[in-house]
Amino acid sequence: MEKFDVVIIGAGAAGLFCAAQAGLAGLNVLVLDNGKKAGRKILMSGGGRCNFTNMYTEPAAYLSANPHFCKSALARYTQWDFIDLVQRYGIPYHEKTLGQLFCDDSAQQIIDLLLQECEIGQVTIQLRSEVTHVEKKESGFVITAAGKKVSAHSLVVASGGLSMPGLGASPLGYRIAEQFGLNILPTRAALVPFTLHKPLLEQLQTLSGVSVPSVVTATDGTVFRENILFTHRGLSGPAILQISSYWQPGEYVSINLLPDTDFGCFLDKERESHPNQSLKNTLAKLLPKRLVECLQSLGQLPELSLKQLNAAQQKALITTLQCWQVQPNGTEGYRTAEVTLGGVDTHELSSKTMEAHKVKGLYFIGEVVDVTGWLGGYNFQWAWSSAWACAQALIFPKN
Repeated sequence: MEKFDVVIIGAGAAGLFCAAQAGLAGLNVLVLDNGKKAGRKILMSGGGRCNFTNMYTEPAAYLSANPHFCKSALARYTQWDFIDLVQRYGIPYHEKTLGQLFCDDSAQQIIDLLLQECEIGQVTIQLRSEVTHVEKKESGFVITAAGKKVSAHSLVVASGGLSMPGLGASPLGYRIAEQFGLNILPTRAALVPFTLHKPLLEQLQTLSGVSVPSVVTATDGTVFRENILFTHRGLSGPAILQISSYWQPGEYVSINLLPDTDFGCFLDKERESHPNQSLKNTLAKLLPKRLVECLQSLGQLPELSLKQLNAAQQKALITTLQCWQVQPNGTEGYRTAEVTLGGVDTHELSSKTMEAHKVKGLYFIGEVVDVTGWLGGYNFQWAWSSAWACAQALIFPKN
């Protein structure tokens, strides 16, 4: 039976980065993954350009039952540390919006960086190796994968969450945690589009592909200001994906389609200048034409001129456009979700090392842990930071 210092389950962002750090420090590291390729989720992220971190990363951008847990790792390996690594590899990148950093060319460059770091650290990566059994021994762990057994002093679980099962996502990490008596918090899809109830969905389907800058507010008061996108299944776009992490079934979200406009004042000025102008043509100055036509067909937009618009109608219109109440039917689920909310309870882990309190030598990093970031590179930064914290504990163990 082959022996390693560390076995890491999962060849994603967290797993590869942790493996590279440990390997570069001289540890004998094996990475096991059930897929054909390493970094499959990295490759498709950010539209194929990998939003690898965010310049404004801070603990407030993360959801967790224990909001303090992520602070240590994020402080010890920051976004600037990973940006420095990207720069050392000469990978050109740009800021898209709101501190989101993307590769200019391809997400493959981030995968190549990680694989190169692993190669320098002489890390062994075994793909198409599904882990079927994990056993704790006095000297460490015995892991069975693809019918073969290997042993390791330490085991790192970086198997990700349940999002995007088409890319090989599985509940393996949660099963290992439960096997060793660790608590798992309920999981659900996050950073995911909303589906809508049938009547509203049918009414809005003509808007598929229309994008509108908006402010979206959840029931708990959480607010995100970005675009929303109408789809043939419901609502998507950055603002919707963000708010989905804070939404619970049955709740409404409030959408302001004109966040930068004093709409009442705008209508008053337009009425003064163009009293005979139709309300429809007036609104088309602010909103996409297809959206205005849809509102008219729904009876939300009266067919009249500005001078005919009375105070009650104007008030109702302002409410419709700036406090639109939508009750989603649900979400598109794990199939399209970018991340998984919930997971291994952070109270079970050391925030400094990611090691399980109950099981010496067992670590959990990345998405499998109950730490979920906002859209925009925050989840990749959690992968880098938690992996780095874990690697330091592997390199400098406390006996």
